[in-house]
Amino acid sequence: MKGIYWFLLSIILTSCFLSGKKKQTSKEEIVALETNYGTLKVKLYNETPKHKANFLNLVDSGYYDGLLFHRVIPKFMIQAGDPDSRNAKPNKNLGNNGPGYTIEAEIIDTFIHKYGALAAARTSDEVNPEKRSSGSQFYIVKGRKYTDGEMKRVTDNLIQQRKMAALKRFLYDPKNEALLRRAQSYQGGRMMVKYDSLIRSIEPQVREQLGTDSIVKFTEYQKRTYTTLGGVPHLDGGYTVFGELVEGFDVLDSISGAERNHYDRPKKDVIILRATRVKK
Repeated sequence: MKGIYWFLLSIILTSCFLSGKKKQTSKEEIVALETNYGTLKVKLYNETPKHKANFLNLVDSGYYDGLLFHRVIPKFMIQAGDPDSRNAKPNKNLGNNGPGYTIEAEIIDTFIHKYGALAAARTSDEVNPEKRSSGSQFYIVKGRKYTDGEMKRVTDNLIQQRKMAALKRFLYDPKNEALLRRAQSYQGGRMMVKYDSLIRSIEPQVREQLGTDSIVKFTEYQKRTYTTLGGVPHLDGGYTVFGELVEGFDVLDSISGAERNHYDRPKKDVIILRATRVKK
């Protein structure tokens, strides 16, 4: 009996230790981005540990201090994190630089591009098929509310975009060089009947290459969120969402409505004066 007692006690103690360790490693972190428009406070998700750790390292090192929200699009998002934006000259095109590394994607289906979502920017699929995130550039979603009919159109557009991307990959595969030349010849000669016939003939191969990407279906949670709270649904699944805004929605609204130039850069600089962890 004594042996069983000590065995059970060891299990209980081990369980308590692991439980305490788990709580310790899952500490919630909030970062304050103080700007000349006001303060944005973002919560970082524990479920995206690589992005959380990287963002905190950059914050602690002062990397974001003095950088601009260099890209602002109304009803879409505000973007920052380009080191070239620090003390940048007016009208300079920004958004092409970072810390010299990228981060492995941590895309989680339940973290969506709702109003206030914090996500990592990245380069396009053509040069970045693994969807790796920029080492420093991020955006906060402004978005807008969608009707049920608009959500259906978003779904249809996403399917069409994926089909076109798969067709492009298929035609530009070196094995299909002859098909590409024929397609280009038909398009250049405005022989659209022949072009359409060629595309239909390769549809089975394109569908096979597309695979499960041909299926786009929003969950009830996504539909409910985008029709009530708002956001940018077509970005879901393509970028890592690693946090969300918890305070400063009025600041987000103000920045997103700033007057901008043809580069989508605000005409009046929106500066991150300081980025710090919020102490509890």
